[in-house]
Amino acid sequence: MVDLHPNKPITLETFTRGIWEENPVFVMLLGMCPVLAVTNSGANALAMGIATTFVLVCSSILVSLLRHRIPKQVRIATYIVIIATFVTIVDYVIQAISLELYRALGAFIQLIVVNCIILGRAESYASKHRPSKAIINALGTGLGFTIALLCLGLVRELLGSGALFGINIFGDSFQPWAIMILPPGGFFVLGTWLLLFSWMRLRKEGKPTSQEKEAGYHEH
Repeated sequence: MVDLHPNKPITLETFTRGIWEENPVFVMLLGMCPVLAVTNSGANALAMGIATTFVLVCSSILVSLLRHRIPKQVRIATYIVIIATFVTIVDYVIQAISLELYRALGAFIQLIVVNCIILGRAESYASKHRPSKAIINALGTGLGFTIALLCLGLVRELLGSGALFGINIFGDSFQPWAIMILPPGGFFVLGTWLLLFSWMRLRKEGKPTSQEKEAGYHEH
């Protein structure tokens, strides 16, 4: 959602909007490829979340600073070049820190370039607001994306291997649910979180759920 008043002061909502009201995964359903592909463990989910947040914040700053200098005809191409530059930095940093993590994340590091979350923030927010607001909004959106990744990664790792961040939780007697670390497990866990998130949103807005509507219908 575009802020209709780009010059209004920074508020808490500037930061929290991307965490709750416009969560990239649970509300806007963006960036589904990394959400499903790299969340078979908490470590992979956290690493991808941090990498995406870094690119999101840095690209938003640069787009905001250059917003009056980028010609409209080439703005999307310019945004992609800016994003690709920071993705390249992240790619080399992860490769230098941990080859194991680099192999686990695979091509999805490079695919951050075409992540709709980052390109969407650049086009709809950073290009229309001053750098301070762009940074705060990007941080909130990045945190919302990271939280969503962790919600999937922690559940899948816990049920799929009985561990969290590689630390055994349930002991040797636990029988892992192998499906949870496979692609179908990602869909199951994502569907469950989407259902829960939708129910929480309806509760917050005071709207009746489908079960409540059905119960009210039977009463009448």
